Order: sequence, then structure tokens, then C-alpha cells
Amino acid sequence: AEDLLQQALLRMYVRWNHIECATVDAYARTVITRLAIDEARKPYRRSEISGELPEMPVADTNVADILAVRDALQRVPPRQRATVVLRYYQGLSVAETAAALGVSEGTVKSQTARGLTALRAELGGGDAFEMASPESIEARK
Repeated sequence: AEDLLQQALLRMYVRWNHIECATVDAYARTVITRLAIDEARKPYRRSEISGELPEMPVADTNVADILAVRDALQRVPPRQRATVVLRYYQGLSVAETAAALGVSEGTVKSQTARGLTALRAELGGGDAFEMASPESIEARK
């Protein structure tokens, strides 16, 4: 779906001067539909190369722990979840997180602290799921 959308946007960009503002939605739907039909009819013309995925480094955390953290994150309030994910999963700084969310740095700090507290409570407060800052992770390497 993402590939079809990207191809559709590229085709629309090329023809942008010829598209009327009132019909942009209809034009986009038509382009996406035609691209989907073309892909279904001609599988040999697909631009993606099938094969094995590259080996991904896996942390020493098992799958059950990862799933537990992901499920617990779903129960953390959305704003707190966003700050925790941006800070610890994406590795953004406080300033970058604030810019991404459109809030102040102080809000990011408080929401992150509250989010980590809520996440620890959801996980049972055990030390096995202790969150570390990106800086402390780099220091351990």
C-alpha cells in the first residue's frame, strides 16, 4: 500500500499542473486504483526484489519481554506514550522530542517521567524492565 501511494504521488507530482483543484481526490483515487490493477495483472513488473531479509541485530531481551513492554505501552496515556517512544525508542533528545510534538521541553520532561512511572506500574514495577536513557545506553557500550 505504501509503495502504491508513493507511486501515485509521483505520478500526480509530474502531472500537477494539469490536475484541477476540485478533482484532486478523484484523480488520486483513480491513479491508485489503476496502479493496483496494473500490479495485480503484471506481477513480474514489480519493482521490489524478493529474497531473504538481512539479519537484524537482536538485543539480549527475549520476545516475551518485548511483547510485554509493547502491550504495557498501549495502556499508557497517549501523550506520555509519545514522549517515551520518541525519547527511548527513537532516541531523540528532549529538544527534538519537544519540536516533534510541538510542546515545551519542560512538558517533554514531565510527560516522560510520568510515562515511565506509568509504564513501570503496568509492568509490575520490576527491575527487569528498567528504562535507561539513550545517553546511559551509549555509556554502557
